Amino acid sequence: MKIYLDSANVAAWALPAGCPPVCGVTTNPTLVFQAGLPVALPTYLHLLQAAADHGMAELMLQLPSPNVQLATEWQAALHAKAAVLNVALTIKLPCHPDWLQCIHAMHTAKQPILLTGLSNPVQLLWAQSLKATYVAPYIGRLANDSRDVWALMQACVAVQANGPALLAASIKSPDVLAKLIACGAAAATLPPASLLAWAGDALTNTAMAQFEQDIASSHKLGVC
Repeated sequence: MKIYLDSANVAAWALPAGCPPVCGVTTNPTLVFQAGLPVALPTYLHLLQAAADHGMAELMLQLPSPNVQLATEWQAALHAKAAVLNVALTIKLPCHPDWLQCIHAMHTAKQPILLTGLSNPVQLLWAQSLKATYVAPYIGRLANDSRDVWALMQACVAVQANGPALLAASIKSPDVLAKLIACGAAAATLPPASLLAWAGDALTNTAMAQFEQDIASSHKLGVC
């Protein structure tokens, strides 16, 4: 499974030992706002440069408006900079018919796209027909709405061979991440804080402490 950092806070992109390799970073307008940045093209260009500076191979950026002309202008500028920096760019768009013209414009530009906010199997089949590169359901939101999360995840995995890859978002616990790995999800996005919290575990620490205690106690025994 590929892991992407879900953050526009560049200062949080450096992770300590114990975290798995990160393939890149994914953001959205909410994350950009939470990082104290304006949702504007200069911000996105700055994030591209930061991704390159951090050695990130990929960056996923969500366009802020379904206006086709604006979307095309942003994509062209972002694609040009990404090519210079050798960062693979994926454009994120909501999985909604209001964005259909933008989706077609991205295909015309041969731009990989991620359809975000996917919430049901009809949307999945629609995304497949549009040849999306990724779909990104918000697992936490689906669970909070009492949806059958794992039936939808299994459906997403089932179409991966001939359709969009599943990039699961809004993961609230390591148990959910384990289920996603087990069911074959292609990728997941995690906030840096989650990666940091789950890189270690209290049970591991307890076992290590027991080993250290038993090693020390063993030195009090006589040598055979």
